[in-house]
Amino acid sequence: MHSSAPIETTSHRLVLPADANHHGTLYAGSLLRYALETAYAAGCRGTGPGANLMLRRVVNLECRRSVPVGSLVEIRGAVIHVRQCYLVVGVVGMPLAGHTLPWMDGLLGFVQVDPAGLPVELPGEIQTVGQAPLWQPLLSRHEKLAQTRGATADWIDAGFDRDDRD
Repeated sequence: MHSSAPIETTSHRLVLPADANHHGTLYAGSLLRYALETAYAAGCRGTGPGANLMLRRVVNLECRRSVPVGSLVEIRGAVIHVRQCYLVVGVVGMPLAGHTLPWMDGLLGFVQVDPAGLPVELPGEIQTVGQAPLWQPLLSRHEKLAQTRGATADWIDAGFDRDDRD
């Protein structure tokens, strides 16, 4: 499902004291919120007006550098993979001043749902980033992690999909 021009979303956030931990740097929960908000926006923009996305899983999230209060961070997001009712969005925290590597990156998976919250096919053609250099590390990571079986199958194997369980 590739189209000619992928949609990339860019967000900027000022790290405020309310987003900080006791060291005066970005708290992990706030980092996750920043990543989720950017990923959700990228997924919705990529899906179009028919988007009704629900977070299915945080596939992977890595933080490489502490970010002090007062920093203005830039996070880019783009759809990197699409399947029937599921898409994966990559997020990259662009390098901070004086650094060359992203301060964080991650993969978040979303499912398109109907009004009852059940999975349904994604509406129309969805653009992915293809082979753009910024996204190569996440595309490679996604390819490796895609081989891992999802947790839902483990719960079903344990019998949690039946009413007669202990």
